[in-house]
Formats: sequence, C-alpha cells, structure tokens
Amino acid sequence: MLMKELPEADMAVPVPLYTKRLKERGFNQSALLGKHIANRAGVPLMLNVLVRSRNTLPQVGLSAKERRKNIMNAFDVVSHESVKGKKVMLIDDVFTTGATVNECSKVLKKAGAEEVFVVTLTHGKLD
Repeated sequence: MLMKELPEADMAVPVPLYTKRLKERGFNQSALLGKHIANRAGVPLMLNVLVRSRNTLPQVGLSAKERRKNIMNAFDVVSHESVKGKKVMLIDDVFTTGATVNECSKVLKKAGAEEVFVVTLTHGKLD
C-alpha cells in the first residue's frame, strides 16, 4: 500500500515487544517502521499506548493455530482514554497469519478505538 492510499488516522501505534525482548534486541522494528510511516502520514507515533503484557514465544516456526494461541491475551492498552473514539493505524513489520495484529486490534477496539487499520512492511508465509 502506498502512503497516499493510507486512510486518515489520529495516531500510529506500533506492535510492542515484551520489555525483556526489547532490552535484548535494543530496538523495536515495528516502532522504527512506524516512525517513518507516522511522519509521512502526519500523525503522532504513540509508543506507550499498547503494551505487551506477557512474554510470548517467537511466532516464527509456529502454525497458524499455535500463533493465535501464543499471542492470545498478550497485549493491553495503557490508557483507554488515549484511544477512545480514535482511528488507529497499527504498525507491524511482517504480516503472516494476522494473529498478532488481530489480537492487537481486538484489544484496541475493546478499549474504545473507533477504527483500527493495519500497515505492514511485508507479508510472510508459513513454512
């Protein structure tokens, strides 16, 4: 999807890493990607809206069913007021089965987001 095709959003929110994984890696690839997309779209990048509340296994190598189970209940919204009635652009680096972005979207909508749409860099495939 080209930048000019992005729907209007109130904010960009990257898929978060668990704190331990972020410290090990030193960066969140979705946040880095989100910085550029948010800048280009003219919306703020909100790094502290969505958090990964529990550690999960890496999704690589898991089946679609295992991915859904692995990521279930792994995210929380820090402040419901920050997303209530907002259009959220959810940023992830790779879309394979959609398990991660579906779970994030579910949590954002439950917190009151009016709309959530997903922007990814690439589409992966299951082995």
